[in-house]
This record gives sequence, structure tokens and C-alpha cells, in this order.
Amino acid sequence: MTHLNVNVKDLGVHFKGRYRLFKFKERGDGVWALKSLSFSLANGEGSKGTTLSVVGESGSGKTTLLRALLGLVPPTTGDVELWGNSVRAMTDEQRLAARRRCGYVPQDPYSSLPPTLTVLSAVLEPWSVVRGRRGGEGEKGLAKAKELLAELKLPEELWNARVRYSLSGGQRQRVAVARALILEPELLLCDEPTAMQDVSTRGEVLEVLSRRVAAGMSMILVTHDLLLARYASTRGVVLYKGEIVESGDTAELLERPSHSYTRALLAALPRLG
Repeated sequence: MTHLNVNVKDLGVHFKGRYRLFKFKERGDGVWALKSLSFSLANGEGSKGTTLSVVGESGSGKTTLLRALLGLVPPTTGDVELWGNSVRAMTDEQRLAARRRCGYVPQDPYSSLPPTLTVLSAVLEPWSVVRGRRGGEGEKGLAKAKELLAELKLPEELWNARVRYSLSGGQRQRVAVARALILEPELLLCDEPTAMQDVSTRGEVLEVLSRRVAAGMSMILVTHDLLLARYASTRGVVLYKGEIVESGDTAELLERPSHSYTRALLAALPRLG
């Protein structure tokens, strides 16, 4: 039986206020960050999860979409349903409960990680807030945090180092992934989770995420890279100026793109020669 984890229906998000247009002209009617988005994410076959890639350039509305899914940005039009329940209609308690079933990897690991904590404490923090840090739960959370850091191949000598002073951008990003996974979410929202990784660690992070999807977690992966989308998922949507311009099988999007914007994204990929 197919079970919908996410169902987005005619979602629009409008930000009010002034913004500068082409650096010369100002308008006061705000901007539509998302316009009439509709898509769904169901579970996979058996106990497997599924991955949906959201592809687009900077400013296309990808991050706003993830925030709207979590209820951090209220919809102006349409609605978002998580596991059959409308985010718009949820009480604060219901919304908090839904968020605890989700993990979120923000795009910027510099501003999203607590800088004064050690690496181990930063990963353990979500567990401590939700399940407590004393007794058996504390010991279980500590063991889980160490397991995740080892799986993400963050050197053990950094586990007790301060986030602010000791980590590169790629290392911070792996800490952010570990924080998002420690509560074993049913749905993971990833905003460019490998943008600061080099070639060797990029694949390692994606393998960690792929193992969770195979075990039942569903994932929405935001990226500007169609090749990454093809590697990480079988289905994707292309977002341009807040609208879905193309969707379907990611292999088809790579081999036979129908929209000019998708073709432009492909043309921008680096090639040998």
C-alpha cells in the first residue's frame, strides 16, 4: 500500500516588503518565492524509503520550499501535508511532533551549528533536547553520536574539539548531517548536503544517506547539480523562479530534457576538454 510522506498541493509563498529589481528600480509589492507547486513523496517498495531531488540555481526557491515543508514559512496559497496531516491546520504541539519525525540539514553549516559546543556535544544536542541526557537515554545517545561520526569518517581526534575553531567547511557539514540523523528521522530534508565536500568525502556522505533510505527513511535532496540528483535519486523536479518547470525520472531529465532551463543547467556542468 502506498503511503504519502509529503503531499504538496498548489503551494505558493509570498514575501511582503520592498526589494530591489535589477539594482535600479524598486517595487513595494514583495516577491513570490514559490508559485503553485504540486508534488508528492511516497514510501518505496516494501520497507524502503524514497528520495526526491529538487534541482535549481540559487534563488530558485529551494530553501524556502524546505522551510515551508517544516512549517517554518507559512504558505500564502495551497497547503503541505505531512503523513496525511495539513501543516497549516496543525496546532503548535502537532507541528512540533511532526518536526521531530523530520531531520533537516541546513545549507550553511557555519551559521547553523552551535559554535561554542564540541563536535560530540553538537551532534548529541537534538537527542538531549528530545530524549534527555541522563541515565540510559544519555548513554544511548552518546553511543549513537559516536557511531554517526565514525560512519561519516570524521577523525576521532576532532570529536572533543570546539566547532568554532577546529573544523573545515566540509567537516562542519558532516557534523550537520550527523545532527540531522541522530533521532533516526522518517523524513530527511537536505539542503545542498555535499556542497562543501571534496570528491573523496562527497561519495561517503551520499552513501551514509543512501543506507538510511534503503532502511526506510525518505529524503528530499536540494541541489543545483543534475548529476548529483541522478546519483542520489530516481525522481526529480526542476525549480526555476519558484515554479516547477519539469519533473520526472532523473535519468530522463539528464538524457532528454524538455525545458530550456533544464538544458541550460546541463550545459553548465563541467566537462573534460
